[in-house]
Amino acid sequence: MEVGRGISSNRLICFLFVSVYFEVSIFAHGRLLLEKKPDPVNAAATARWLVSLNSWGVLSTISSDMGGAPFGNVVSFSDGLPSQGLGVPYFYLTTLDPTARYALKDQRSSFTISEYPIGTCGSTDPENPTCAKLTLTGKLKLVDRHSSEAEFAERALFSKHAEMKDWPKGHNFKFFKLEIEDLFLIDWFGGPKPLTLDTYLHPTMNQLASMV
Repeated sequence: MEVGRGISSNRLICFLFVSVYFEVSIFAHGRLLLEKKPDPVNAAATARWLVSLNSWGVLSTISSDMGGAPFGNVVSFSDGLPSQGLGVPYFYLTTLDPTARYALKDQRSSFTISEYPIGTCGSTDPENPTCAKLTLTGKLKLVDRHSSEAEFAERALFSKHAEMKDWPKGHNFKFFKLEIEDLFLIDWFGGPKPLTLDTYLHPTMNQLASMV
C-alpha cells in the first residue's frame, strides 16, 4: 500500500509540474504568448500579431548630443488592452533617459520588434527570415496628459506592465506614441513584404481572423 501511495504521489507531482509549466509557458504579462502565428502571406495580420503579443522592443531616436547618430534603447510598450490592440505602440518614458529627451527635440524614430521573444521561433536564429521581425518608422510624439488618449495609453501600458504604476512620480515619466509612417516586415524568404499603413491599421475581418 505504501508503495502504491508513493507511485500515486509521484504521478500527482509530475502532473502538477507539467500543468504549472504549461501555464507559465503560455501566459506572460497577462497575454497569451503561444497563439497561432498568421500565415506568412498575410502581412497585415502578421504585423499586428507581432505588435499585440510583444511587450518590448528597440526604440531608436536621433541623438542631439552625438552629432545626430542613431541611438537605440530597449523599451517596454503596449498597443492596447490584452487581445484588443490597435496596432499603435505607446510608451511610458522618462526625460531622465536619452530616448525621451531626443524625441522632444527630433521626433523621427523607428521601433523594431521580433517574433523571437514570443517563443514561436523555436531553435531558429532570430535573424532567420522565418522568424518574423517588424520595424515601424515614424514620429515619436508626446501624448497630452489630460487627453482621452492618455487615459487609453495608461490602461494599455499598466495592464501589460503593472509595475509601471509604482515607478517614481518625480522621474517625470510621460506617455508617448509612435505615429507610424512606414512599415518594414520580414516574415519569410524573399525580402520585405509589401504592407501599407492603411492595411496595417485597418485589416479586413479575414485578416484578423487568421490571428486567432
